[in-house]
Amino acid sequence: MRRQSLTVARIRLLVVAMMFGAVALAAVMRIGFLGLADRSVVTETLSEALLPPRGEITDRNGQPLARAFPAFALWYNPAALNGGSPLVKTPQEVARELVAIFPDMDESEVAAKLASGRAGYLRRRVLPEEANKVLAIGELALEMPKENSRHYPQGSMGAHVLGYVGANGHGHVGMEEVLDKRLLDPAQRGKPVALSVDARVQGALEDELNRGMRAVDAKGAAGIVLDVDTGEVLALASLPEFNPNKIDQAGVDNMFNRVTNQVYELGSTFKPITVASAIDAGVVRDFGKQYDASPIKVGRFTIKDSHAMGATLNVPETLIHSSNTVSARIADELGSERLRQTMIDLGMNERPFIELPARGFPIWPGKKWPRLRTMTVGFGHGIAVTPLHLASAYAALVNGGIWRPATLYKVEPGHAVRGRRVFKASTSSRMRQLLRMIAVYGTGRNANAPGFRVGGKTGSAEKPGAHGYRKTAVVSTFASAFPMDRPRYVVIAMLDEPKGTTASSFQRTAAWNAAPIVGRLVPRIGPMLGINPDNTRDVDLSDLAPLVPKTGGSE
Repeated sequence: MRRQSLTVARIRLLVVAMMFGAVALAAVMRIGFLGLADRSVVTETLSEALLPPRGEITDRNGQPLARAFPAFALWYNPAALNGGSPLVKTPQEVARELVAIFPDMDESEVAAKLASGRAGYLRRRVLPEEANKVLAIGELALEMPKENSRHYPQGSMGAHVLGYVGANGHGHVGMEEVLDKRLLDPAQRGKPVALSVDARVQGALEDELNRGMRAVDAKGAAGIVLDVDTGEVLALASLPEFNPNKIDQAGVDNMFNRVTNQVYELGSTFKPITVASAIDAGVVRDFGKQYDASPIKVGRFTIKDSHAMGATLNVPETLIHSSNTVSARIADELGSERLRQTMIDLGMNERPFIELPARGFPIWPGKKWPRLRTMTVGFGHGIAVTPLHLASAYAALVNGGIWRPATLYKVEPGHAVRGRRVFKASTSSRMRQLLRMIAVYGTGRNANAPGFRVGGKTGSAEKPGAHGYRKTAVVSTFASAFPMDRPRYVVIAMLDEPKGTTASSFQRTAAWNAAPIVGRLVPRIGPMLGINPDNTRDVDLSDLAPLVPKTGGSE
């Protein structure tokens, strides 16, 4: 019996041991299965773990413009209590406490989401201190999952350059979209991408454009600061702006980029291009030659000036007073083929050259220009381009005659694109004189910042409508460069449908609203860019100044 009892005990011990072995084997198999098959477990190297989930974007000086950082989200999980009511308090009470933490939330909308019983996000990008306040409410259904978020330290500044990162983790609209693969690539995302933008210049441009837009109650504004020798964009702004940290319906409505995607008839800012083309072709040689300034009748159309400027005008007077009639006569004498080729060489027959995905196609007159079209293009009508087209063209006007594509990437010294010659160096030298004269004597005087030798041309063009040009809707532009004795930067300021207000002496033209923006901006950004005011230097105007009386024009 003793042996029998011992045998039974051994059998029982063996069974128990086998059961424990089976449980242990099952546990090991489960662990192995989870290790091999569970998608929540990701194998990565230490170096990968230390990399940001998305690369950083900086300005040309290393100032962060876009970076990834760990954040919290506010998630509503009705199943958190495993049955019964998902909330201890009423939805209205919880919504009230959430709005106290997040004042921009809509209390009734939050209460409706909580009452619906459906899981979902209540808020993204929650700061740690805000997360602690949410947890203090004491509702288990309000969960705070940790996730990576894209943050734009400068807020709305440079939004049209940067774009934003959507909920899917991919970039949209601006350089976030262009650089999406690069910023997500583990082999590259550890190194920041430096743009050509200077955050200081960008902030100043947006500030002055916003001030100018509000002063004349314009519906929008656009501006750009461009390096004339490299094509680098130091600043690019389109107003109204949006905040990439918070994409709402207002932000979506304001994402349209007026600098690169909207085409306009930019009016009299084209007149220097016409004159430069005529100088280059030998059509204009004598700057003192008097041209007939009377109205021109072509078929059933009449080209005339905004006001009487005298019976005749020479070339400097034509630009200073902004004469349509003389500009049209110079274009007519130049001929459609030569003027058209100049526009093609300046890239005005295709989308603007820049890395951004949104680039507007110009309204281009086609292959054969009739006489009237050539004359109207000569003073900036009948062709519609973006402000960026205009900026690149003005860079070629003043930098010695070389056109280069614009770029948002920082260009290292000596690595600028070679570009193509559009104007002779001698023509560019003459244009620097003429553009400076406009700021000294003519319609650009409100942009003539002391010591910075600004030169440029105003343009005020009526916007086309369903039944011809709309007399009440104007696009006003000032296209400029500084310092004109050694041009470094082009500055474009444009206002869309400005009104005549007390700030503009009840005028809607660029001389009174766009030019003053440049006049305030240049002294702000000049010292930042290494250009200090110097009243002892200027462009030599001694050979042209005697040709013009020192009076201004109207644009």
